[in-house]
Amino acid sequence: MSAPRNLDLPVAVIGGGPVGLAAAAHLVTRGVPVKLYEAGETVAAHVRDWSHVRLFSPWRFNTDAAATAILREHGWQAPAPDALPTGHDLYAAYLEPLAAAPALQSVIETGARVRNVARHGIDKVVSRARAEHPFALAIETAGGGSRIDLARAVIDASGTWSSPNPASASGTPAIGEVTAADRIAYRLPDVLGRDRAVYAGRRVLVVGGGHSAANVLLDLARLAETDTRLDISWAVRAANLARVFGGGAADQLPARGKLGEDLKRLVDSGRLTLVLSFAVEAVAPHGDGLVVSERASQPRILGPFDRIVVCTGQRPDLSLTRELRLDLDPWLESARALGPMIDPNLHSCGSVPPHGYRELSHPEPDYFAVGVKSYGRAPTFLMATGYEQVRSVAAHLAGDDAAANDVRLVLPETGVCSTSLAPALTASEACCGGPAPSDVEACCADDAAAKASGKSGCGCAAPTVPSVTRPDTDAA
Repeated sequence: MSAPRNLDLPVAVIGGGPVGLAAAAHLVTRGVPVKLYEAGETVAAHVRDWSHVRLFSPWRFNTDAAATAILREHGWQAPAPDALPTGHDLYAAYLEPLAAAPALQSVIETGARVRNVARHGIDKVVSRARAEHPFALAIETAGGGSRIDLARAVIDASGTWSSPNPASASGTPAIGEVTAADRIAYRLPDVLGRDRAVYAGRRVLVVGGGHSAANVLLDLARLAETDTRLDISWAVRAANLARVFGGGAADQLPARGKLGEDLKRLVDSGRLTLVLSFAVEAVAPHGDGLVVSERASQPRILGPFDRIVVCTGQRPDLSLTRELRLDLDPWLESARALGPMIDPNLHSCGSVPPHGYRELSHPEPDYFAVGVKSYGRAPTFLMATGYEQVRSVAAHLAGDDAAANDVRLVLPETGVCSTSLAPALTASEACCGGPAPSDVEACCADDAAAKASGKSGCGCAAPTVPSVTRPDTDAA
């Protein structure tokens, strides 16, 4: 049970995306005072950034139970359960009315950016009676004002959308990348909509090998159907495209499988220039464009290009919590307990064992990073994971640890485990001990062995039902 400290203060929720709003809904439902801070002009500002992107999952898997219960109290009608919403649909039909519901409207402040979180009156070094000091949130408002708000606990659902990774494979900006920033886009430009004029008739390079890159490439290809001047190139770090092409019909989210299949058809058609095993080292001006080079004894130089789109994922902004005592996985920057479950060096099955407030806890009592931020740099987050995380955290903060510990997380399999990439990957590179025997229904050798001993499996491939995902990383 959460210690009874500072109970007269609200729980602070940072971020008004799907997971942050779900956290507020669970807390309100349990009668726990809450204050939600959203930096954007409206809730779900990050979702609105990718409003043109269609989700992989149908509507029936895109909502949180506590949130929909609040909406139904005010006559909300759920969208057609099997339809696939865009980001705009998710906002307009679900998140916007949720934020407008009286139970939540009164606890949400938009245009309020949380700059940092600390303990009131003490810094990170002080241990004595630390938990008795409330959290102090430095708030900057849209009008230019600033203040300090106090809170009994913090649920950090600020996401990673605002912290994109650079083009360079080293994790730091490529040489010249910052200088060329006016011709480089990150994440998901709306190629067929608001950004159409920026890309029409241009030489465009897309860097990255995930779902975001796939979406951008397919949109560029559609634009090229009526624009013969548009020239598309795609640079990926991997030596093969098996992961990004995905599991096809084996993917339990059919739209995600179709995305990979559509991308494969595009590559096979020869309508783009594909460059494999390319790690960006430098970006430099060349004539009226930019050239991109790798680090090698005989480096390849790509270009020139008019525009570069970098889709290499995101990372958490750790400056927000510099004065808090966090226990992070040393390379993923996720909650440490989650690291081995989601490490892409070990797993690519797209599933993770059930986890709740315990796995999300840090040495700083009552601070919880949830949603995609809890995964740090790991690329496999699903929105349904965030909904179950905040349900558990809210129950814990309400003192109901029986409910908090009853964590039930069931995620869809991608149809691609590292083991299914053979022969492109060797057994030593594959996850979970190598491939499963051909006559056993299992995702890998460890899964087969666990099932043979009477267990449910190895944990890297959980029982599956469809769930929610977003482009590469969750929007909250």
